[in-house]
Amino acid sequence: MSGAEFELSVSCHIDAPREIAWKVWTDLKDQWFCPKPWRAEVIEEDLRPGGRSAVRMFGPDGEDTGPMEGIILEVVPGERVVSTDAYAAGWVPQTPFMTHLWSFADEGEGTRFTATARHWDAEGMKRHEEMGFHPGWDQMAAQFKELCETSAATA
Repeated sequence: MSGAEFELSVSCHIDAPREIAWKVWTDLKDQWFCPKPWRAEVIEEDLRPGGRSAVRMFGPDGEDTGPMEGIILEVVPGERVVSTDAYAAGWVPQTPFMTHLWSFADEGEGTRFTATARHWDAEGMKRHEEMGFHPGWDQMAAQFKELCETSAATA
């Protein structure tokens, strides 16, 4: 934990270089972003400050989350992406739920991947926990790890 008061996080070591983890994160999000059997559809991922981030998730029984939209706050290629759902594209305010931090760091021969959700208050964090942050984000991280390691093995 970073010391942020209302933070949930998952982290894993990936047996692949950071360049591959970054490429999987940026190019293959639809293959790992939500726990299977759910699937993700990336509507837009404009990786620049102020860029639109929009993803839709579909469940096995016809569930549809509708677009989950936010904006990108910071991009350090190969190292970090920060986004929030407090705004839609064009800086249109919307009811905030969290800020996302995705980080990639060299660790031994591989990469330390950390996905963090920072919430505005204890109620939002508790609601996210009750929605299934764990095991949902744990499974997402495991899927991401597997895809990165498979991509490294075939590179």
